[in-house]
Amino acid sequence: MHSNDLTDDDCFALRQASRHISKLYERHLSEAGITPTQFSILRILGRCPNLTMAELAKAMVMDRTTLVRLLKPLLRRGLVAAPAEGQSNRRLSFVLTGKGLTKLDEAAAYWAAAQASFEHSFGQQQAAYLRSELFRMTGDLSDR
Repeated sequence: MHSNDLTDDDCFALRQASRHISKLYERHLSEAGITPTQFSILRILGRCPNLTMAELAKAMVMDRTTLVRLLKPLLRRGLVAAPAEGQSNRRLSFVLTGKGLTKLDEAAAYWAAAQASFEHSFGQQQAAYLRSELFRMTGDLSDR
């Protein structure tokens, strides 16, 4: 038997919270002309250059089709590149360009403001605990 009570619906609660937090980060990062997902991609590539499509998709916890759609504007804007040397179509990898690093640095200040806003309203310890539990659900980030 299932419940019709939304307070018992884990999926609904997580999706609602995700949309709420995403709006906060979108509002701040829009000042840098970037979305929260684009910021995450740039940040991952800044830490781990030359990730393959499969590795980047795994790090972002998304399918490759969605990742391709998200990478296209970053490639067009010259923030990310897919260097051709030594690559096959099956092992396409991506790097952050100089322009991408500049955009990441610019956006980091807006991200920090969004982070501080969330931690101020939610509580710094609660936010740290929430992050650790969410990362526990999706896997360890120490290798990213």
